[in-house]
This record gives sequence, structure tokens and C-alpha cells, in this order.
Amino acid sequence: MLRNYSAAWGILPWPICALLLSLSAVSMGRVFGSCKISNIVYKKYTNGERPLPKDNKLNCLTDLRTRILTLDIAPGEDLDEANLCETYGISRTPLREVLQRLNGEGYVRLEQNRGAKVASMDLAVMRSFFQTAPLIYATVSRQAAENRQARQIGPLKDTQSQFLKAISSGDAGGAAIHNHRFHEQIGEMAQNPYLLPSLNRMLIDHTRLGQTFYRPASPAETMLIIKAGQHHDLMIDAIEAQDPDLAVDLTLEHWDLSRDRLERFVRPDPLPLDMISSKDKKHAV
Repeated sequence: MLRNYSAAWGILPWPICALLLSLSAVSMGRVFGSCKISNIVYKKYTNGERPLPKDNKLNCLTDLRTRILTLDIAPGEDLDEANLCETYGISRTPLREVLQRLNGEGYVRLEQNRGAKVASMDLAVMRSFFQTAPLIYATVSRQAAENRQARQIGPLKDTQSQFLKAISSGDAGGAAIHNHRFHEQIGEMAQNPYLLPSLNRMLIDHTRLGQTFYRPASPAETMLIIKAGQHHDLMIDAIEAQDPDLAVDLTLEHWDLSRDRLERFVRPDPLPLDMISSKDKKHAV
């Protein structure tokens, strides 16, 4: 075939050959031009300025996930499509594709004639979360220890390093996000296509609840965060050693460590009450 093309080039007049080469170059430019890295623009958020690649649907998807997980967008909050289009520099069609994906992952809910809303964390959801979380985490850890691949240990340790840096610097949002990724990677090691979607959905609410855990209000609570980091290291060792029983024990201990603090999200300390009656106040000196 190549010889036939070579022969054809040999018998064509030079001006025609030059024209064909020019057209080929234009076509290649159109093809490869689409791979060029887009320019950086800056859009305003509620929490300041962030650089965003222009017309980047993937960036919109990733950033909305992060903002929901860190409570920058509150549970149950309505998402304004026009505002999001302006913020991320994308049109309605790609934005709706992003929202459809976030709906499938459990980050948002799409309601007919009402648009998109961030997934709520109401009483029914929280009840299911606290009932289900230990079972899912324990099962995932067991299967991760049994099925992990050697190449997956390094990335898990890298995530743990980022987690430790975040907690040492007091970065609550970063700690929650790296903790999210840590458990997500353990889920990937389990290699269970039925269990992973449930884990990922649960991690959304766990990460949002975790915003309270990584904001300690006392030295004792700070020690709990340090202990959580130590648990991660031990869990990595158990998974690397392919010891499923130890992995499960550590996972349940890790869950118990944070459970009480997570419950504070839905069961906060009561506001102070003035127990003096109105009648007593009237006669008070």
C-alpha cells in the first residue's frame, strides 16, 4: 500500500503535491490543536479566588465534589445552574451532565421541575449511616487484605502521608479529604464491584461528618486525631501483610474512635438554659 502511495506521489505534478501536503497539515492542525492545554481563568467563589481551566467539565465535577465534601456547599442546598455555569465557564448541557453524574454518585439529588440539590443529611440518612458504616468498613477491610495487589500499597502510603501532613498543620478540610481518599483506596483494593458503590456513597456523608472530628475543641480531642493517624498506619501494615482478621479489628477500633465525635454533628451539645423562672427573676435583687 505504501509503495502505491509513493508511486502516486512520483507521477503527480509538484504544485498538486504541495497543495495536498498543505491540506494535510491543516487537517493535522485541527486534530492535534484540540489537545492543546486550555488557558487559565479565575472565577470567584464564596471562599475566595481559585484558578480554573476554562471550559473544563472535569474540573467542574472535581471541584463540586470537593466543595460538597468540605461543606463549602451545605447539605440540602439548592444548586443554581446559571451561577454554576458562570463560575465554571461551561454551558448548560455539560453542567447538566456533571449534575447527572453527581446524582448517580450520591452527591446531589435531581428533582423534577426543581433542579439539583446537595444530598441532605437528615435523621433517616444519619440513622442508616451509623447502622451500616461498621459493617461496610469491616467487610471492605477484610477483602482488601485478601485481594490487595502489591502495586496498590505505595499509593495508599502516599495518601496517608498527605493525611498526616494535614492533621499536623490543622487543616481540617484537607484531613477529611485525604481520609476520604484513604478509605476509597482500601475499597478499590477489595476488588468488589458490589461493595464499592456502597462504600463510596457512605464516604460522602462520613467525610462531611468528619469536618467536626478534625476540628478539635480540647487536647483530648486532638489526641483522638493523632490516634486516628496511627490506626491508618497499622491498617496499612495489616493489609500489606494480608492479615484480614487484624485488618477488621483495627478498622472497627478506628470506627469506634471517631463515632462519638461524628455523632456530635447530629447531636450537638444543648444551648445553655436559664433555669430561673420568670417569677423568681421578678423578685431577684
